[in-house]
Amino acid sequence: MPTVITNPREPPMPLPKITLKQLAIFVSVYETGSTSQASEALYLSQSAVSSALTQLESRLQMPLFERVGRRLEPHAYAQQLYAQAQAIIGQVQSLEQYHEHQAGQIRIGASTTIGNYVLPEVIAALSQQVPDADIDVRIANTQEIVAEVEQLHVDIALVEATPHPSNVKVLAQQVWRTDTLVVFAKRNSRWLDAFPEEGQSLNKAKGNEQASYHLSPTQLASLPFIVREAGSGTRQIIDEKLLQHLPGVKVIMEVAQSEAIKRMVSADIGVGCLSQHVIEAELDSGELVRIDVAELDLSRQWWLIWHTACHQSLLWQQFIKRIVGKPR
Repeated sequence: MPTVITNPREPPMPLPKITLKQLAIFVSVYETGSTSQASEALYLSQSAVSSALTQLESRLQMPLFERVGRRLEPHAYAQQLYAQAQAIIGQVQSLEQYHEHQAGQIRIGASTTIGNYVLPEVIAALSQQVPDADIDVRIANTQEIVAEVEQLHVDIALVEATPHPSNVKVLAQQVWRTDTLVVFAKRNSRWLDAFPEEGQSLNKAKGNEQASYHLSPTQLASLPFIVREAGSGTRQIIDEKLLQHLPGVKVIMEVAQSEAIKRMVSADIGVGCLSQHVIEAELDSGELVRIDVAELDLSRQWWLIWHTACHQSLLWQQFIKRIVGKPR
């Protein structure tokens, strides 16, 4: 016959956990010497203070105070507990302050063109709206910024080309503006001497006379190009919408900085292709000239991206509100 256990041993009941409230009450009683003063300091009833103190003594299995007249005198070993309780409460307060600091902090990533030419105005407006905001900015090419978002190194980012994350499930993205790339050269460039002057016209956009050339894809393909490096949002669009439509085109140089490309084109080393935001002033002044190709559309979308696990603080939401709704 099977053995029958008539009195199985039951596991002991777990003791109740120590709470922060109990520690805070203990500290207050230790400092004031009475439950009545502690209740006033903590905005609690005296019975609630006494009950919490009793529960803490029960959990520690030791008395913490001796009543001497109207005062509660701590036992000798309560002093060590007081120091530990103060340290724990201090750490909790530090965590709360850290959270408050994080609520006023935002780490913004931006690809190069946006970071250098568009983001400053957005940051200035956000700083006026939230003067105490702690704003950290990271500027790199699109590929690098997408990686920063994936690794939660930045809270939100603005990039110039369609993001290609390594894990599409962790990245949220939204179109927020449309930009246009412009092919350009130095005014009176030697590379344009082969084309008749009647191909040149004046575009009086914005009240300024901007010189421009109108070339066919074949004519444009004969010019030497200086372009952004692989991994940049600008280069992605140049590859997709420009270079693959120019048979036999020659890229003579890849450069990681738009400003450097502008300088090289101004030195007549070759022609370039950058965002309209980068060369707008030089086109207006006449230092650079636009090269239009009717058959090619060099518009692109700018993307707002963030990690789905990113904490969307109030400042994060204010930043979103600041840039969403901008003219596309």
